[in-house]
Amino acid sequence: DVVADLKAKMEHFREQGCRQVILDPGFGFSKTLEQNYELMNGLAAFHELNAPLLVGISRKSMIFRLLGTSSAESLEGTTVLNTIAMLAGSHILRVHDVRAAVEARTILEELDKTKA
Repeated sequence: DVVADLKAKMEHFREQGCRQVILDPGFGFSKTLEQNYELMNGLAAFHELNAPLLVGISRKSMIFRLLGTSSAESLEGTTVLNTIAMLAGSHILRVHDVRAAVEARTILEELDKTKA
């Protein structure tokens, strides 16, 4: 379980005096397509670790393999998953296409401002 592994590492870092840690759940690293999407669905669980959450899914194989495209053709899929990550509370996105990520963030911020 990724959350449990990172929790143990966070405790170790804090015991060693490290106070500033950014969590990266490691999309694409030794994970199947299904495991990557399970991880995406479980992003909210990382908030219990009380550290900023970084999501790096830009142009990952979990997008282009699912869609039958290439890495270079995965902007739309990347934007969808970046939006989902932001809705789940991700603090930092690692992206290749900055403009698309900024536009998605701008729209989400406007939606948040206009909530009833």
